[in-house]
Amino acid sequence: MPTPDTPTKSVFDIHALEGIYLLYWKMEDCTEAIDIPIPLSKKERHMLVCLDQPRRMGDLARELLALPSTVTAMADTLEAKGLLFRERDPNDRRAWLLSLTEQGHDMRKVMASKASDLFRDISGLSDDELDQFAKIALKIRSRIMETGMPKGPQT
Repeated sequence: MPTPDTPTKSVFDIHALEGIYLLYWKMEDCTEAIDIPIPLSKKERHMLVCLDQPRRMGDLARELLALPSTVTAMADTLEAKGLLFRERDPNDRRAWLLSLTEQGHDMRKVMASKASDLFRDISGLSDDELDQFAKIALKIRSRIMETGMPKGPQT
């Protein structure tokens, strides 16, 4: 039986949730400050990061929690900046795939490297702790993907 000074499981759960929220908010605040050669909005940066491989626009809309029209507008902007291109999905000629150009891949690498440094700085985790955290976060991500993405704000 826990004593008044012994934290209960629910207290640890609350601390974990608070840590996740604070980490998210801090990263969200700081990612816009990541210096990149071409100015991009927060959503455009997120879309670029999600394009680790060619993706269908509808799938991106679901992952970004955005309306398809928003993804189309962002794709237009990123295409005009030379960071991505569209091509028909060979498995479904009605659908479009978005792929990064060479410049887009280079920009994504720069952003990923700087975000990684930022995450290490903000979290203060050691390399071993980061490995553990990454495994846990991947497990959480897989679970959420299996059970359904959140609806989120449709923008």
